[in-house]
Amino acid sequence: MRRAVFTMGLLLVLSVGCRRAPSPAAPGLESPDETPPARTQPAAAPTSAQPASQPRATDWPQWRGPGRLGISAEKGLLKQWPEGGPRLAWSIKGLGEGYSTPAITGGRIYGMSYRGEAEVVWALREEGGKEVWSTRIAAANRRIGVPDGSRCTPTVNGSRVYALGVSGDLACLDAGSGHVLWQKNLVSDFGGQIPDWGYSESPLVDGDRVVVTPGRTRATLVALNKANGTVIWQAQVPESGRDGTRAQYASVVAGTAGGARQYVQFLRGGVVGVRASDGAFLWQYDRPANKTANCATPIFTDGYVFAASSYDTGGGLAQITGSDGRFTAREVYFTPEMKNHHGGVILLNGYLYGANDHKGLTCLDVRSGNMIWAAREAGKGSVTYADGCLYFRNESGPMILCAASPQGYQELGRFQQPYRSRKNAWPHPVIANGRLYLRDQDALLCYDVKAR
Repeated sequence: MRRAVFTMGLLLVLSVGCRRAPSPAAPGLESPDETPPARTQPAAAPTSAQPASQPRATDWPQWRGPGRLGISAEKGLLKQWPEGGPRLAWSIKGLGEGYSTPAITGGRIYGMSYRGEAEVVWALREEGGKEVWSTRIAAANRRIGVPDGSRCTPTVNGSRVYALGVSGDLACLDAGSGHVLWQKNLVSDFGGQIPDWGYSESPLVDGDRVVVTPGRTRATLVALNKANGTVIWQAQVPESGRDGTRAQYASVVAGTAGGARQYVQFLRGGVVGVRASDGAFLWQYDRPANKTANCATPIFTDGYVFAASSYDTGGGLAQITGSDGRFTAREVYFTPEMKNHHGGVILLNGYLYGANDHKGLTCLDVRSGNMIWAAREAGKGSVTYADGCLYFRNESGPMILCAASPQGYQELGRFQQPYRSRKNAWPHPVIANGRLYLRDQDALLCYDVKAR
């Protein structure tokens, strides 16, 4: 198979090019994998209070939104911002310290923070931001590098919220009341090791289970019954180099290759795939990894995985092939033009969009890895897609709207947020129900980006 050729399925999904004015005809990667989620037994029915309202297709219930792709289903949004940015609908202060990107669903906003010496999960009303509840799940860990609060985006599934603290405290809470239903610790229960900058992943809920990454060889990944926290399996990934199985800062994604549903995670030593049904190790792709911090969540679709990291590394695409438990990861290409730190990468209509460190927002052809354009003026930051546009948050503060197009960088507006902290703006922008949400440590800002 030639280097730049993809399977027919991926080409069909990604064949429609982005355009500057109307939204693309097929951003539709929200559900690239139609294989049913893994199940072992029926999960217990919810017995607790329901969220404030029914979830909507335009909610953002977990890290990087539906499918963990950074892509919103939202339509009818502003195509250009006025000078000074869109209207600030409301803002609140008092959240506490943290880099936790909010999750928004069922009329509520969920997040995490340090408040004094406690690490808490909180819920706010979607309209106005009034706090509904906050629950302590652990002590604040200020002994790690960058000790400025929680990192995890809570995952909301039905009437439950799943959150992971910096020290590895995994909690399942009632979404309506904040009551803790069950709790585990990735270090004491599974032999994990706290990463240098703390546990940062957002739990994956898939079918009847929740999947997280303690790290190390005893239980590199674990799948727990989402109803009660009992162990379904513990994945034992073989060590690759020094500390290669240590947890890093990315989050697990699910997909299918070779007819097998798999969970994919970015460890210290590389990207790995394990079988969803039993946690069996299947494959590893090392080249995108650095030995400092692997943060960006991989993209896994149609039998291919793309992963990237910073620290003078880059990004690579590998094809995952095999069957009956015998799989290989064959590199298609590797490029230094996607040194992606915290901000993540979006795959849209055959093109990858993400920050290439301080070379700025960059567009690559996913088939070849060739750079299409780079916008140094956008800087380094995080990216989310909605309704034909990229919402790019420079980590130094500016919020930018630009066209999602391989034809070139076209900026459609930018503004400086109020209440700017002195910390890096690492929480990703969130688009939900006509609103843009920006978390900055103690503050949460909500902008009205609906076209009128």
